[in-house]
Amino acid sequence: MLIMDLYNVIIGVLILLIGVLVGVAFLTLLERSVLGYIQVRKGPNKVGFMGLLQPFSDAIKLFTKEQAYLNFSNYFSFYFSPVVSFTLSLMVWLMIPYLFNMITFNMGVLFFLCCTSIGVYTLLIAGWSSNSNYSLLGGLRAVAQTISYEVSLSLILMSSIILIMDFNMLKFTSYQFMIWFVFMMMPLGMSMLSSLMAETNRAPFDFAEGESELVSGFNIEYSSGGFALIFLAEYASILFMSMLFIIVYMGGYELTLMFYLKLVFMSFFFIWVRGTLPRYRYDKLMYLCWKSYLPVSLNYLLFFMGLKMILLY
Repeated sequence: MLIMDLYNVIIGVLILLIGVLVGVAFLTLLERSVLGYIQVRKGPNKVGFMGLLQPFSDAIKLFTKEQAYLNFSNYFSFYFSPVVSFTLSLMVWLMIPYLFNMITFNMGVLFFLCCTSIGVYTLLIAGWSSNSNYSLLGGLRAVAQTISYEVSLSLILMSSIILIMDFNMLKFTSYQFMIWFVFMMMPLGMSMLSSLMAETNRAPFDFAEGESELVSGFNIEYSSGGFALIFLAEYASILFMSMLFIIVYMGGYELTLMFYLKLVFMSFFFIWVRGTLPRYRYDKLMYLCWKSYLPVSLNYLLFFMGLKMILLY
């Protein structure tokens, strides 16, 4: 029986990873199409019916291109940092409370914070090991931004955890049966959403890849497979952050059509913001985190702690 349970877990995880990769492929297609219509032009519409095969042709093109090997780079760090980044972005999906295999995380939120913290090192190593001034500058900016917004993100998450007094993601569903948390704590929900955008280096916080002033940021020296893995890691993180926001603030995890429609809308929202808003100035980005989100999240945390004490005693 134990062997069958193990097989069940392995097959479930494989199905999950394949699903995530297919979801990422079509998220890139959605982004290119939506940005095309926002900018009043056609997106990819030639390969397959309405461009449906475009992501697969992009993947074939990227992984069959010649890999550039830099003479003065720190080779192993340079080569393996995108692989580690991609692995971490897939690992974090295991904490979502799936109902069809044997994995459950009682400490799911802590696991998420650990994975995102380790993800910072891959950015720093990718920028440093290229031995290029542009990539090092992009890497430093990305690390400063990601570390800053992790602080506010963890404090915002703690407010929700104090309300339910559990780290398990499944508990959020039962506590939001009558009302979503996003209506109970609207400013925190909006702060969480923009912190997730900053955490995934998405517009208007995309300083890690500020094309207009940094060539391409920390990934300037990567080509073919390495670039594709960094790209896949970013979009897998976008999908995951969308799902995390829905679980914590918009009704929790359910195996219903409505849940997946919410997930598609949140992913679309990330793209919509990219097509609408200009990039922040870097000092404004840091002020927003340390002088706006941090005080708000700390005050709400103290408020919910006091509320919980009153309700308990």
